[in-house]
Amino acid sequence: MLLTSTTFAQEIKPAKQVDGEMPLFKVENPDFTTSPLTGMTRKHWEDAARYILDGAFSYIDNLDDPMKFPKLPGKSYPHDIRRVPTEKLEGLVRTLFVAAPLLKKEPNLTLNGIKVADYYQHQIPKLIDPNDPAYIKPRGNGGPSQNLVEYGALAISLFISPETLWEPLSQEVKDGLAASMLSYGDGPTVDSNWKFFNIFVLSFFDSQGYKVNKSLLEEYLQKSLDDYRGQGWYNDNPAYDYYSMWAFQVYGPMWATVYGDTHYPEFAKGFKTNFQDLVYHYPYMFAEDGKMIMWGRSISYRIASISPFPFSGTLNDDTINFGWLRRISSSTLLQFLENPEFLKDRIPTLGFYDHFEPAVQNYSTRGSVFWMGKAFLGLLLPEDNPFWTATENEGPWESTFKKDKVYNKFQAASNILITDYANIGAAEVRAWCHEKKADDWQGFRSSENYNKLSYNSAFPWQADGEDGTISMNYVFLNAKKEWEPWRLFTFKDYENGVYYRDAVLETNDQVKMQLAEMPLPNGILRVDKQLSTVPVKMRLGHYALPKLEGKAITESKIKVGDTEATLIDNGEYVLALVPLSGWSKTEIKESEGLHPVADISKVINVTADFSPKAKNTVFATLMLWKKSGESFSKEELMPLTLEVTDNKAEVTFTTGKKQIIKL
Repeated sequence: MLLTSTTFAQEIKPAKQVDGEMPLFKVENPDFTTSPLTGMTRKHWEDAARYILDGAFSYIDNLDDPMKFPKLPGKSYPHDIRRVPTEKLEGLVRTLFVAAPLLKKEPNLTLNGIKVADYYQHQIPKLIDPNDPAYIKPRGNGGPSQNLVEYGALAISLFISPETLWEPLSQEVKDGLAASMLSYGDGPTVDSNWKFFNIFVLSFFDSQGYKVNKSLLEEYLQKSLDDYRGQGWYNDNPAYDYYSMWAFQVYGPMWATVYGDTHYPEFAKGFKTNFQDLVYHYPYMFAEDGKMIMWGRSISYRIASISPFPFSGTLNDDTINFGWLRRISSSTLLQFLENPEFLKDRIPTLGFYDHFEPAVQNYSTRGSVFWMGKAFLGLLLPEDNPFWTATENEGPWESTFKKDKVYNKFQAASNILITDYANIGAAEVRAWCHEKKADDWQGFRSSENYNKLSYNSAFPWQADGEDGTISMNYVFLNAKKEWEPWRLFTFKDYENGVYYRDAVLETNDQVKMQLAEMPLPNGILRVDKQLSTVPVKMRLGHYALPKLEGKAITESKIKVGDTEATLIDNGEYVLALVPLSGWSKTEIKESEGLHPVADISKVINVTADFSPKAKNTVFATLMLWKKSGESFSKEELMPLTLEVTDNKAEVTFTTGKKQIIKL
């Protein structure tokens, strides 16, 4: 059928408008006895879940209203009428992640004058009604799609709250829902965390007495276990990112609890064993104040990053520091709930704080953000669980970490390096990126979401500028006269505190370098070797600083030995870049619209024109930081000497310590 503009306007009509923004979330009657750092208890988590769900129900005036929210500009869908039913499905089933745990305790929960249970009971049958705009067409001979994802999410909620979401349905609706959902679950999948969506659909309907494809279920279970690498990390084929945690490490233990322990105890045991590994590694990726790092795709799910932590309370392990895990979890909740940019139109934005298009993927719609609701699945734990009752603490930040020290936690199974900086209380991660932009049809695994040299909790990543402005990566002027960043990294080694990678330019494999970086108490030492066989213009950037409200970003320079340190200070942090070898010029670049925290930002870049004929091929820098108000001494700006030979750099610190960096 040829779609006329009238039809398009009717089907793709904007979501209804809701007057007024939500007030900032407030922790009412904080409990500083149990939670001396955040005041947050289990009750406040319930308040937070109700707060987020209340925003969604602002759009629901009657039981027929869909969970459809105002579209933000950019690449998020829908762009045509074919995706509208899936858009509504996402809003429906993802808000259920927030609603289902609340309904377990409060089955008569009412928001905006609507009984929440009645709303979902009314909406679910629409998915199988061919005459309803919310109808989801069965898969037929099609491949895996977003509908599989959302049906998998629905199956999780049906497992969580069957008495509210499943049992009230008529047998006719149950049978129709089984046929529709199994058409996707009993079918192909994407070889990633998506296998769990098939697993949950097949498992739920098997638990309800429907005939399911158990051989396919067992195949996907085994393949999911095979994705495990170690130290809590699953590989999401091909990336390592938060999907290890808010997908694999939530789905596996949950599946084990609701189905696997009874039906497939060996598979269940495997997922629970892998989950136990997580608690000794992943928490170190959060800052001293509990805030998370901006890293990887789907970052608008934000608080889902902490969704595995509550389930640590199901483990019989008295070595787990539950007070630290809850401190991290509650702090990450407040990192966003207390940020005035978090909500727009009473709904979380597609961004980290405010809407930030460089961090948006084309598979997202506005309702996608409610995937963050998995954080509230922790409310399924009883009130007397140690996750809720333990006294909040800062874990190793208060018991182990010492000032003027840096702590590396190398994950040998995934080649991830987690670093904790005691002086500023920041956490940092270095991880996989090896994706060609030309092959990255969805446009995210080759992007800034993955291709930065490192990601830090104190310094959310800045997007690249077309003029060559770059943060925490290199860029090179390619044959198209475009500034091209490293995307193709190959991990080589981690030894004696130094993280080694090789990098090659996607559009010209004659441009390549050996990269070596060493975290220091106040920053990073980079000693990188140029291996390019052609001349190339190159730039390297420090982390970027946003311009905070009411404060200027000041600039200064300090002479240190034979070089000069360049500093910027935004009133929260001061960054310093000290070129040690190879670089010819240092610049401070101001940008607009590239930073996720503020419209205006600044970053320090160093530049050089490399020639293969050059005698010196080593490009070394110190990238340093402190909290604003703490000045750098000359010794802190130059804490070492560097001597370079053909195959190594010998670093001598002012403390007397020596370090060899392989070249």
